Amino acid sequence: MLPLGRFFRRLATDEKGVTAIEYGLIAALIAVGLIGAMTTLGDELQSMYDIIISAQVDAAID
Repeated sequence: MLPLGRFFRRLATDEKGVTAIEYGLIAALIAVGLIGAMTTLGDELQSMYDIIISAQVDAAID
C-alpha cells in the first residue's frame, strides 16, 4: 500500500477521471434545466388543454 501522503499526491495529479466528471456535471446541469422547463411548460400545456376541453364541452352543449 502507498503511504497516505503519496496516495494524495498521486490523486491530485491524476487527470484520467477529470473529463468524465466534467461530462457528468454538464449532463446533470442539462437535466436540471430540462426538468425546470418541462415543469413550467407542463403547467402551461395543462392550462391550454383545460381551455380547449372547456370550449369543446360548451360547443357540445349548445
